Order: sequence, then structure tokens, then C-alpha cells
Amino acid sequence: MSKESNNERMPMQLGLFMPNCSNAYSMSTYKPDPQDWTFESNLRIAQAAEAANFDFLFPVAKWQGYGGKTDYLATSLETFTWASALLANTEQINIFSTVHVPVFHPVATAKMGATLDHIGKGRWGLNIVSGWSEHEFGMMGIEVIEHAERYERSEAYIEILKGLWTQEPGTFSYDCKWYTIKNGDVRPAPMNKPHPIIANAGVSEDAKEMVSRACDWAFISPPSVEAAPEVVRDIKDRASKFGRSVQCACYPYVLWRDTESEAQEVRQKIVENIDRVAVDNWANGLKIQSGSFDDFTAEMYAFGGGALPLVGTKEHVAETLRDMYNDGMDGFLMVMLDYYEDTVRFDRDIAPLLKKMGVRP
Repeated sequence: MSKESNNERMPMQLGLFMPNCSNAYSMSTYKPDPQDWTFESNLRIAQAAEAANFDFLFPVAKWQGYGGKTDYLATSLETFTWASALLANTEQINIFSTVHVPVFHPVATAKMGATLDHIGKGRWGLNIVSGWSEHEFGMMGIEVIEHAERYERSEAYIEILKGLWTQEPGTFSYDCKWYTIKNGDVRPAPMNKPHPIIANAGVSEDAKEMVSRACDWAFISPPSVEAAPEVVRDIKDRASKFGRSVQCACYPYVLWRDTESEAQEVRQKIVENIDRVAVDNWANGLKIQSGSFDDFTAEMYAFGGGALPLVGTKEHVAETLRDMYNDGMDGFLMVMLDYYEDTVRFDRDIAPLLKKMGVRP
């Protein structure tokens, strides 16, 4: 993965939205491997993804679940310690952590991140989450501030991280409404220069403005394949006004079988076993507090937590990924039904098609 594009566009980037949380990522009681959240399972999946030449792994950071029969995402592996162990047991794949801005002070994040980047020899990245869940942060006594202000704070957070990572130790100071840094000192500096990849996964107006000014990657959630090119163009056009380049990745749910009807039958089984309580709790919180998923239906939440459904034959999945890449999407943060088996199958079934199409090395 790169921070900014060169004159020659990078090949399609492939990653996994890893199941470091329980019941990831369908709000349904149908799940072939309900224990894939364990570290042993995550390590097995990570190593399979690396063997398949995937580019990155991405976790979700959660502190509480969403009730219902599945208690969706209730059991989770914390993402800094998770990344540390995976980086130590892989060699090439990029691995992200996710930070909730209200929970970790930026100096602590900068120090942990620099350490992780050394463990991975420059392969660590950071996803910045402004923090929207009153459900989770109420447990900690942390107030969820107004939406626009959350992104102003997150942008300050990123500026502090970059300053601590790039300026001479002991010389960086910063003062704003939320943080005061005096003679900031983080050593060692990260190995990835000028700093590790920074991403954000919001598509609200406030999020897109922050991403265009401060982030390297935008992880976006378009409501349909047809809507994706405009979302990508919007973010890239905003970034270009600041003389910057931002890469875009979306998260599709890739589900393929030998025939279209077989794939749709599996999708229907997931939806028929919807966890309505978890869906309602998740969707209500997002609509009220997040601003990133307003156009999504209950069925879309049930099937992959709002992931973009790519369902059909291997040819259909490969062709859709290729078309979206040609329309400007730089990468895909994939959701899968059975992560280990599907990662192995993807390498066998779909990766050769993408290579033949000229979009993957």
C-alpha cells in the first residue's frame, strides 16, 4: 500500500476486514465458523491472506456488543495488541490498528504505533475513528461530542501524530481545544516514511473533508456498485484541491458459488436468519450518531453490516471488482462468510482471473 499515487497507478489492492470480533460481519445467526474471532483463527486467516498475496488486513475496534441472539461484535480482540501479534507472525502484508480518538491520547497512540511499525518493519497502518457510539463510550464515562466537532478533533489528532512522527524528538508542540503537547518526544520514529499510512472510514461531509486534508486512504461504504464512482470522485476531487492524493477502498461482501442461484441461496440463508434486535440497535446508533450509513436498509445491515454485496459466480465477482477498480476504486477490504476457507478459495478461483484481467500482479 502507498500513501499517495504516482503517475502510474498502483495495481488493485486487496485486503480483508478481519473477524477480530464475534459474529463478524453479518447480523445473522447463520455463520459456518462462529469461533473465527479467536486469535488462533485470525492468525491462520492472516497467514492465508499473505500466502494469497493480499495487501492489507483491517480490524474493527469495539468495546461492547449490540445485543440480540448474536450479541453482535460483543467479544473482540483489541486492535493494537492484535496487530502486534500478527505483525510478528507475518512478513509482507500490511496490518492496521483502529483507534477511537476519545479513548487514546495521541502521544500514546504515536508511541504504540511507532513500536508496531518497528515490529512489522514498516507494515503498520492506523485507522482513525472519531467516536460516535454513546452505547460504548457511555460505559467509560466519555461524552460523545457533536458530529462536526468530532472530526475537527480527529484532524487535530492526526496533525499531532504526524508531528510526533516526523519532527525532531523534543521539538514538537501543539495546542488546541482538546490537546496540549509540549516538546513532544516519540522515539523510535516509525520506519515507514514520512509516517505510517493513516486511514478513515467515514463518508459523511465532515469525514470527507477531513480525509481530503489529512488522510492517505479513505475506506468508504457506498450503498451500491453504481453509486461508488461518484463517492470516489468526490473524495479525490476534494483532496486535489489541497494538492493531495487520497486512495479509496470500499468493503464488499464477496460470496461466490459455481452458479448465481447457488450464491443467492447462501445469501438468502444469511438474511433469513437475521438478528433483528442487533440490526435495530446497530442501525439506530449509526443513524443518530454516525452520519455514514443513512441510505442502508435492514437487510443490508444483516448481510455484512452494510458491506457492498458482490454475490454470484467467480467470474461475476472478478468482473465487478475489475470494473470498480477501472472506475477509480483503488482497493477492496473484503468481508467473507467463512474467512479462512474463502481466502483460500479466492486465491484459487478469483485471483487468477484478476491477474488475467491485468489489474493484479
